[in-house]
Amino acid sequence: MNTQNTAESADRWVAYRPDLKILDCTIRDGGLVTNHKFQDDFVRTIYQTAVESGVDYVEMGYKASKKIFSTDEYGKWKFCNEDDIRSIVGDDPRDIKISVMADAERTDYHVDILPKEQSVIDCVRVACYIHQIPTALDMVKDATEKGYEAMMQLMAVSIVSTDELRSALELIAQSEAKGVYIVDSFGSLYSEQVRDLTKMYMAAMEGTGKDVGFHAHNNRQLGFANTIEAIIAGASRVDATINGLGRGAGNCPLELLLGFLHNPKFNLRPVLKCCQDVFLPMRETHDWGYSIPYAITGQLNQHPREAIKMRAGDTPDDYVSFYDQMIDEES
Repeated sequence: MNTQNTAESADRWVAYRPDLKILDCTIRDGGLVTNHKFQDDFVRTIYQTAVESGVDYVEMGYKASKKIFSTDEYGKWKFCNEDDIRSIVGDDPRDIKISVMADAERTDYHVDILPKEQSVIDCVRVACYIHQIPTALDMVKDATEKGYEAMMQLMAVSIVSTDELRSALELIAQSEAKGVYIVDSFGSLYSEQVRDLTKMYMAAMEGTGKDVGFHAHNNRQLGFANTIEAIIAGASRVDATINGLGRGAGNCPLELLLGFLHNPKFNLRPVLKCCQDVFLPMRETHDWGYSIPYAITGQLNQHPREAIKMRAGDTPDDYVSFYDQMIDEES
């Protein structure tokens, strides 16, 4: 036995990476389950849990355009007005950073994203599909010039060709973005793909000082495993949600991620308490997390919208019919 290699392997698993940053997007991604209609007490509890857990960022929701999305249909965390965020986080200095997400072509960013000195927000994450890169880069530039930390979220990467992806990464590397996230929007990626993508992103960002992050969905119950794979491959930012709350199959559960990491600054207990006090009752009225229809859309590398519709219908567990339907649509 090579004792030196064994010792090095052991060190790798008992040590921790101080550069790794965690973003809790429970309120933002979880809002996709409730049309962002969360009560203030719920949002305040999630925020306080994130603070006590020691994570680096908490994402409050979207900066969506009120010209596109109705305030009657969607709750206030779809829009993240400054006063609404302040009512939760206050004005006192804080260690945790406040984040919002702005979708390309769905955000009136010139008006709705205020100059940083007028806002409690620290980070703007710009989400886009590959064809929206020009708009997203302008949004990143706008947010940076206003004083924010701006990040790029390139969505649905599993259906982007390698050539398109390399071209996009070249542009992002030259941009004002502080980093770029790999987003497994359909929960379809396997660990080998996550590893290769992480290395590709890191190579593209080499020498720029930009971070590479990873955002998982749990359609095939790989959200946690793929997040670990991205970390091992070198990603320095990862997303998670408490109890995996998120659209459809949900996201990498924060309680699993904190339980895996060894960084003493993270505290698992407040997350477990939130799971017990908040999410157990919530599961009686809301549907999220792994189920077979989400696995089917993940296996077919398709958006989970049809699975979400099926789960909300009269036959939420008719897996065979749903499978046949999805195969017919694909052929």
